[in-house]
Amino acid sequence: MGEATDTRTRTTGHPGVGRVLVVIPTYNEADNVSTIVGRVRRAAPGVEILVADDNSPDGTGVVADALARADGQVHVLHREGKQGLGAAYLAGFAWAAERGYDAVVEMDADGSHAPEDLPRLLDAARDADVVIGSRWTRGARVVNWPLRRLLLSRCGNLYARLALGMPVSDATGGYRVYRLSALAEIDLGSVCSQGYSFQVELSRLAHRAGVRIVEVPITFAERERGDSKMSPLIVVEALWRITGWAVQDRRVAVRRSLHGTPDGQVRWP
Repeated sequence: MGEATDTRTRTTGHPGVGRVLVVIPTYNEADNVSTIVGRVRRAAPGVEILVADDNSPDGTGVVADALARADGQVHVLHREGKQGLGAAYLAGFAWAAERGYDAVVEMDADGSHAPEDLPRLLDAARDADVVIGSRWTRGARVVNWPLRRLLLSRCGNLYARLALGMPVSDATGGYRVYRLSALAEIDLGSVCSQGYSFQVELSRLAHRAGVRIVEVPITFAERERGDSKMSPLIVVEALWRITGWAVQDRRVAVRRSLHGTPDGQVRWP
């Protein structure tokens, strides 16, 4: 893992939440990173930003370094190569924990997650441990997505919710706020997935940890520049892992019914 520039200045954070770090993973997002960083800074001036770049061959890291030199609230984490979305977020979480932030935000670099929605997500984090910017709750909008992507997301989320028993309408959504105290309750060392399944896995672990999860409607828009990172392999991985977790949970449920603990509570393995 590469070193991050750390020219942090004193910031106000967000009222009722504390110091906030927005983690933006990048790979070949040179055309988008300046725009998204600028929009975040305007929408939520009190937060800080960490661009976690996976050694993008298009020079994204160089652009991010220039942004960091010009603005002490922007930082860059240079990673050795393309290691995936989940690994980038886990590295960002660790970076935030080491530096004493109170909350961390997941946000895509391509503009599909509107920074203008961020203040509402942070407001919700005053009374929640995890806030999911949801595409599939009342009041949300999805813009410029083809029908096949809409169906894939809706059906995938329905399957995840039913298979895993989670009261979350958008378990695959990647626009999120996590309090660091909530992440401390989650076994992040056990996380092994990427893409859609990374977000589902964290939703599942947060639900099992008993932290409070809320969903806030957002406007989600398809990227305008650059190539989507979505691939059939990501979809297959998500379905395979969700099915595996569901089977594991059913086995645990059977053991729970047969072997309750003396105090009436049941322990997850």
